[in-house]
Amino acid sequence: MPDSPRVVPARHYGRWIAGAAVTVLVLQFAHGLATNPVWEWSVFGAYFFSETIVQAVGVTLQLTAYATALGFLLGTVLAFMRLSRNPVLQTVAWSYIWIFRSIPMIVQLVFWFNLSALYETLGVGIPFGPVFWSVDSNSLIGTIGAALIGLSLHQAAYAAEIVRGGVISVDPGQLEAAAALGIPRLRQIRRIVLPQAMRAILPTAGNEIIGLLKGTSVVYVMAIGELFYQVQVIYGRNGRVIPLLLVATAWYVLLTSLLSVAQYYVERRFARGADRTPPLTPLQRVRRLVRNLRAAAARPDQSVIPLKTLGEAR
Repeated sequence: MPDSPRVVPARHYGRWIAGAAVTVLVLQFAHGLATNPVWEWSVFGAYFFSETIVQAVGVTLQLTAYATALGFLLGTVLAFMRLSRNPVLQTVAWSYIWIFRSIPMIVQLVFWFNLSALYETLGVGIPFGPVFWSVDSNSLIGTIGAALIGLSLHQAAYAAEIVRGGVISVDPGQLEAAAALGIPRLRQIRRIVLPQAMRAILPTAGNEIIGLLKGTSVVYVMAIGELFYQVQVIYGRNGRVIPLLLVATAWYVLLTSLLSVAQYYVERRFARGADRTPPLTPLQRVRRLVRNLRAAAARPDQSVIPLKTLGEAR
């Protein structure tokens, strides 16, 4: 009988060379971070948890939270206006999205910051008629108010398209079946459409929220004490530009990482209806590994009986 052919595993030399090259580059970068005196890690450590920086991080988080809530609330309304059969609502929603996606955020912020130059007072009254109550624009809006208005209105334009994309991803046959059962329209949206649309909305919405968190740095033009503005103020005084920029970078990386973790668990929750057996989370994997190690350590040693001995006993 001829000898069976020898099986030789494939040798991927290109993969090993590419992996080695990337490893060398990463090690060089890490070595530069650790040894280059320009980074001034002592200055980084002194300012990372300083009171001024921590307060600035709080302002950044507040701007992000409020602008996200207001932006997605208005964006949801705009999305359903675009999906409406009313041509007026469709036109208004489309025009809003077109305008606010066309104008850069920094231009919008500067515009809202100078709103008092266009309207000195804001009031309540009859349209095209007398005004019953009015107030000075600067005292009503203020700097933080102008920043929130600009961020929220800008975010709403993108949120509207995200929500609309999630809604149209739901099978229309389900709405037809719900209408045949006599379920009211609002209940159809709340109970049937939105829970399924969330699976398509959440990944893009998470990216938008992370982008908004980093986009709050644009409000430095309005002299608001958020993270990037305070970093600029500090290194303008002491001249430590690189370590202070590294402080801002580290905080942005930390905050976006926390948002990414939150996005992962929210997506996992809304995917329960489609995925009956979702993959284990990193924490669950660690717990399983620890449990297996404990079980292996507590298991008593058992002698292994060779198969040949079993055959002889028979």
